[in-house]
Amino acid sequence: MKSEKQKYYICIDLKSFYASVECVERGLDPMTTNLVVADPERSDKTICLAVSPSMKALGVKNRCRVFEIPENIRYVMAPPRMQKYIDYAAEIYGVYLKYFSKDDIHVYSIDEAFIDVTPYLSTYRMTPKQLAVTVMDSITKEVGVRATCGIGTNLYLAKIALDITAKHAEDFIGELDEESYRKTLWEHKPITDFWRVGRGTARRLAKLGLETMGDVALYNEDVLYDRFGIDAELLIDHAWGREPVTIADIKAYRPQSHSLTSGQVLMRDYSFDEGRLILREMTEQLCLDMVAKGVLAASMTVWVRYSNRYGISPESGTASADKPTNSVTLMTEVVLALYDEMMDRDKKIRGFMLTCNNVTEDDGAEQISFFDDEVKETKESDRKIQKAMLDIKEKFGKNAIFKSADLKDEATALERNRQIGGHKSGE
Repeated sequence: MKSEKQKYYICIDLKSFYASVECVERGLDPMTTNLVVADPERSDKTICLAVSPSMKALGVKNRCRVFEIPENIRYVMAPPRMQKYIDYAAEIYGVYLKYFSKDDIHVYSIDEAFIDVTPYLSTYRMTPKQLAVTVMDSITKEVGVRATCGIGTNLYLAKIALDITAKHAEDFIGELDEESYRKTLWEHKPITDFWRVGRGTARRLAKLGLETMGDVALYNEDVLYDRFGIDAELLIDHAWGREPVTIADIKAYRPQSHSLTSGQVLMRDYSFDEGRLILREMTEQLCLDMVAKGVLAASMTVWVRYSNRYGISPESGTASADKPTNSVTLMTEVVLALYDEMMDRDKKIRGFMLTCNNVTEDDGAEQISFFDDEVKETKESDRKIQKAMLDIKEKFGKNAIFKSADLKDEATALERNRQIGGHKSGE
């Protein structure tokens, strides 16, 4: 019986992507320029979105806070320009398309992508590494950004080769198959360097005396399933360097349930009333998003993070509507009622997260009883207004129409509409 053709994947990461883009825009070498991407209008406690490779070489950690950068290091501070980074990422995706079909590309994040190169090796008459070098060189030549790459015989090994092996290679390329993975990385520490092994998982493994992937691979599987449930299957497979999922599987995947989430960290401590305004803005925006996506939600879960001064866990609760809805009037009413009920009014607030639960398609088939005329009128009125607002925002911009409450000093909606991913768009 003929064996299945060996698969090869590459995982390409753009080195210090945001910082590299800012260097390229200034005509500077991303590998030798000291540059950090951070908003100078915020305090020195703000997090640097990226630091250039030369800053990392000086011991400055990625995602550090500005005040943590040693005073003796001279550097350029570049305000974040999220739209610019999106434009560069699109241009780099265009480079991928010169070599591969979109069906063989999985964009994992703005600066990282997986590619199934198996069908292309014979076409280009190259080894996986030769093809990876060709693509990396094209990115540098056409866009100016340097890349690193992991090569693996499955998606997991490609990712591990990128995250652990490539950073120690002179050519920024790492290669792994199951055999070399077990030989070279079974004793690697810390175990949190491995994809999907967070600090919580590492602590639970440590209680079993497991500190490496080799320890996990050789441990009693029944105990792992008892401690980790179904997640043990993934943990065990990855300990052995196995990963059955392919890019084709990812492309074909359709989630059984959906949710919409919005969150923000406030720039200062907010009072109960100020926080109520922020939560109203977030609820209204999520309802507008639901109308735009043609979906309904049965409930919304609210997480409120108190000021750091208290050292207490976030408060949370779920507000349910009588029926799935995207009516801004009805959903805002139940969310604010929950907020009024669950909050400690004497404590200051530093952040919110709001999630729409049990999201379903809005097929227009909602059943309304004889006694629901008022509710029906409210929903229909809301829907007409929300669709009109969406049309205006689509044509003239997100801030083309807003409520007078959005002009209050403590409001954040207008500023957030000018951001992408919580940071300035740069447009």
